[in-house]
Amino acid sequence: MFLELKQVKKAFGEGENRVEVLRGVDLSVGKGEFCVMLGPSGSGKSTLLNIIGGIDAADAGELIVGGENMSQMKEKALSNYRRKHLGFIFQMYNLIPNLTVRENIEVGAYLSDHPLDVDELLETLGLSDQAGKLPNQLSGGQQQRTAIGRAIVKNPDLLLCDEPTGALDYATSKEILHLIETINQKYGNTVIMVTHNEQIAGMADRVVTLRDGKVRKNIVNTTKITAEELEW
Repeated sequence: MFLELKQVKKAFGEGENRVEVLRGVDLSVGKGEFCVMLGPSGSGKSTLLNIIGGIDAADAGELIVGGENMSQMKEKALSNYRRKHLGFIFQMYNLIPNLTVRENIEVGAYLSDHPLDVDELLETLGLSDQAGKLPNQLSGGQQQRTAIGRAIVKNPDLLLCDEPTGALDYATSKEILHLIETINQKYGNTVIMVTHNEQIAGMADRVVTLRDGKVRKNIVNTTKITAEELEW
């Protein structure tokens, strides 16, 4: 397995205010898989994503990515891991306002030893005609496409998506999901997406359900459909 979590635990707060968010998570995800994580608010989804992304450290347990034990890495090695191997897509686009679409994407390319071709990626993203525009000249969907481009241009092994369609309307959400699906198939990145939208699970290879800080279901989807076929 490409990604393995073994008895990962995380708590916040001290004394009587201490809250156990992750209570011993075991999870394996294969190389190139599209994995969707579901669960109610407070189930630990985003905390788990942050631990996989090296943004947060687990209190206990192991995180192994591509054979490397991340839980034993020092901060410098972790920072290097994030820079070279991870792409993040958030609900907020976090684009640099005074850079064009192309320049925002190129920021991600500078962080990689093996970046994707920016022109080819702009074409895949449907942004070739917008390449010279600034973020405030774009629609929400175009801004999210640019944010995806910045994350994927690094050609990361692991693409982490935290509610990437949360701020978008239905039609734009489906476009963005189709785009992430295309990127997964074209470049073979392992995708982990946290979402509240249970319908999105239909397009995933693996569906993981969290509740009260534990994995309650881990199902391989044998009846996968395309993003285009999703309805909610």
